[in-house]
Amino acid sequence: MPLTELNFITGNKNKLSEVKAILGDIVPLQSQSLDLTEIQGTIEEISKDKCRRAAAIDLEVGGPVLTEDTCLCFNALKELPGPYIKWFLQALGHEGLNNMLLAYEDKSAQAVCTFAYCEGPGNEPLIFEGRTTGKIVPARGPTNFGWDPIFEYEGETYAEMDKAKKNSLSHRGKALIKLKEWLQSQI
Repeated sequence: MPLTELNFITGNKNKLSEVKAILGDIVPLQSQSLDLTEIQGTIEEISKDKCRRAAAIDLEVGGPVLTEDTCLCFNALKELPGPYIKWFLQALGHEGLNNMLLAYEDKSAQAVCTFAYCEGPGNEPLIFEGRTTGKIVPARGPTNFGWDPIFEYEGETYAEMDKAKKNSLSHRGKALIKLKEWLQSQI
């Protein structure tokens, strides 16, 4: 059965904008903000649990749900802060995240995005992951979207890139391309 509408569970307008830019022509996308407590665990465990719980909630719009989890993994710290980046960024800010790597020569990092899709309550979520390797640098560019100002890919931070370029190479863009291909195969 063709997908007529997809509920993206997010309150983040920047994420919504990026998702609409990549998926908007495939399926009508609705957005709903839900306060979902995140479990501790691996990237996949957190993503699947979040999606299962979102699908189980009686949504106003109804239908299949899409959740997203973003990680920033410092290679020198064995992939920390990873899925806990939101809390690290809130507590430490951009400068504090940089300071975590002061004692290490290795400033490389991986930006990881995991989308989980679930048709509804009781269904097993499908996972679509994208990774981009870059490095952590002092903040450059606008500071209105998470840790974008400190993640550099080939000489530019995500914050310095125009949106189309970022969408074409970012962790989120890579995950969304996989999701988009899957959605197209379901039509």
